[in-house]
Amino acid sequence: MNKALHENDFSGEHAPERKRDWRKAMSDNVALALLVYTGLQIFVTVHAMKQGSSSILPYLALVVLVAGIIPACRWFERRWVGLGDEEAADEALKPSFRRDQLLLWLLAIGLPFSLTAFFNIIFG
Repeated sequence: MNKALHENDFSGEHAPERKRDWRKAMSDNVALALLVYTGLQIFVTVHAMKQGSSSILPYLALVVLVAGIIPACRWFERRWVGLGDEEAADEALKPSFRRDQLLLWLLAIGLPFSLTAFFNIIFG
């Protein structure tokens, strides 16, 4: 008990700060972006179908999902997975990480809406 109290000393000393691993952070972002993209794609496609869109729309959307999104997300992830342990914790990479993160999320959120609008114009 005494050891546990000394390990959790509340004297104001902070525990050593854990460095961020850019590899894991990008991998987590890619996984979540794929889930968000898929959910949005389903929601937007179903909504478009209720408005009387062509029945080919969901199939085209799925082809784009498989043929475009997964490889694009893998490209973002591959850029970061190859980092060594020291590079993965380098704070100098934060601006590059934020740029890739922003692009990934713009793709994941914007593409379902733009694809549905495009297919509605073509087939609607």
